[in-house]
Amino acid sequence: MKIDGALGTLEQATRNARAAQDVGYDGVWASEVNQDPFLPLTLAADATSTIELGTSIAVALSRSPMSLAYTAHDLQRFSGGRFVLGLGSQVKAHITRRFSMPWGRPGPQMREFILAMRAAWSSWTDGTPLSFEGEYYRHTLMPPTFVPAPHPYGPPRVLLAGVGDVMTRVAGEVADGFLCHGFTTARWIREHTLPALAEGRRRAGGDLTGFDVVAGAFLATGTEQEIVEGLATIRGQISFYGSTPAYRPVLELHGWGDLGAELTVLSKQNRWAEMATLIDDDVVEAFAVVAPPAEVPARIAERFAGLATRLSFTPPPSFGAGEVREMVSAIRAVPALGAVPALGAVPALGADPETSGAAR
Repeated sequence: MKIDGALGTLEQATRNARAAQDVGYDGVWASEVNQDPFLPLTLAADATSTIELGTSIAVALSRSPMSLAYTAHDLQRFSGGRFVLGLGSQVKAHITRRFSMPWGRPGPQMREFILAMRAAWSSWTDGTPLSFEGEYYRHTLMPPTFVPAPHPYGPPRVLLAGVGDVMTRVAGEVADGFLCHGFTTARWIREHTLPALAEGRRRAGGDLTGFDVVAGAFLATGTEQEIVEGLATIRGQISFYGSTPAYRPVLELHGWGDLGAELTVLSKQNRWAEMATLIDDDVVEAFAVVAPPAEVPARIAERFAGLATRLSFTPPPSFGAGEVREMVSAIRAVPALGAVPALGAVPALGADPETSGAAR
């Protein structure tokens, strides 16, 4: 199992990327919430040499396929082939009201977006005429002056985020991997995500071999105070995402559809604090890992063994570099998608691998 961390802000990017590489993370992700995700990655690429660098996620439908193709090409070249382009569609309100961009049918539009971007890359690397014409995007002009400098690394891997079955099938068909939304449970991955990805891969004539599935639960760990504060934050996060109608099927799978409807009503009344009080321990248990540090690797294994190829882990502030390194190493022992789950092979943090049966 590969383990990824968070890159943080533009000011933190250089320091965090170096630290993540030093303690053994396989990759770091930059998110697009209240900042551009590509600027921190540029600094991280310059500061590191081996760690993978990706977006989780960049909002695709706020951009054009061509503009994003240029940005991704440049980062792939500048990083020496270490860039991973993680994309998400966002939801209609943000695309139309925050970004003032057109919104169609998100699944077909994202499928076409990725294919259009790949057409641009192919025109640059293979010299084939650019001739992409679809329902949402049309790219038919590429004079030699505007072809970027070549590099030997090939196009970056493209990962697509989603929750629902339609977008997940699109990811399986046209992407190289899938980014599970934070508002995802192990049961949802098992019963919806993996079957939909497999169907998408079949449409593309393949299977899940070599296909990345990136997951990560909400996590509260560290000192007793950090766990208390983290749990409060998690209740707020679950209530926020649970209020989004597009994510309600996850709640409905667990029999909590009425909770989702109530959260939606409260969100429209800006009653955010009240929403968090509706998230009981059973809901927290489905979406989050809340545990002291020694129990975290085993708890993550119980949840994700055999369901993903990469897991995200953000340590609490109290962790020093040694503790982060030990935790990353322990979580890496979780069996990845395609491996035979062997939960007994993942020891508690600090256990002796010679006596615990840990597979290293």
